[in-house]
Amino acid sequence: MSGIFCSVRQLSVTYGRGKNNAAAALDGIDLDIAVGERLAVIGESGSGKSTLARALAGLLPEGTEVAGEMVWPALGHPPRPGRDFGFVFQDPGTSLNPVLTVGEQIAEGARRHLGASWKHASLRAEELLERVRIPQPGKAMRAFPHQLSGGQRQRVAIAAAIAAKPALLIADEATSALDVVVQAEIVRLLDGLVREDGMTLLFITHDIALASAFVDRIAVFRDARLVEAGPVRSVISAPESSYTAALIASHRDLTTPPLISEVAP
Repeated sequence: MSGIFCSVRQLSVTYGRGKNNAAAALDGIDLDIAVGERLAVIGESGSGKSTLARALAGLLPEGTEVAGEMVWPALGHPPRPGRDFGFVFQDPGTSLNPVLTVGEQIAEGARRHLGASWKHASLRAEELLERVRIPQPGKAMRAFPHQLSGGQRQRVAIAAAIAAKPALLIADEATSALDVVVQAEIVRLLDGLVREDGMTLLFITHDIALASAFVDRIAVFRDARLVEAGPVRSVISAPESSYTAALIASHRDLTTPPLISEVAP
């Protein structure tokens, strides 16, 4: 890792308007993400972690009030959603289009953002299905999302997210709707893809045990604020915040082997 990919300074996000309707989702966040870093953002539901992901990706709803700044030293230009960022959502059942084939949905990203022809985009889609370990990728190209399992749909969503060769991959609770074994498989897959393609990863989750198995740093959020951030080993072994200590205590023993090591390649 060298250099800063993204620098967030005093970022505040407020949903709604007016004294009685406004709700602060982020409050004065300062956070740097290094080039090639795997950063996990941890916190309970409503802590602001998903709002951070959507703010970075330019996916906040219309009418949201945003203050502070986000700068992108590694890109050298304003970020282009879909091209510079790939986004994996929590539920592939709603993020994938039910009336388009798997191949069409993956190829669309390469065609739109890389200018590839449908032929070359389709070849890339099949290659990506193989990379995310979908059995019989040629056959899967013609399948519709409902014909796949939940774990397979999430793999398709990951393939679609990286179709345009993004520099940053954002996985927003991408494992929370899956069972424990499939969660570990998806984490292992994300880890491999990020390493192979040199991407930066923002991994949003409430599961500090799962994240600690493969990320470089952890940022802990609570009530729209950043509680603490640091290398995994430091945060796990000597948390600065009592809230972080409580999160660690609520999970399984973090000294046991990482979850991703329990799943065969």
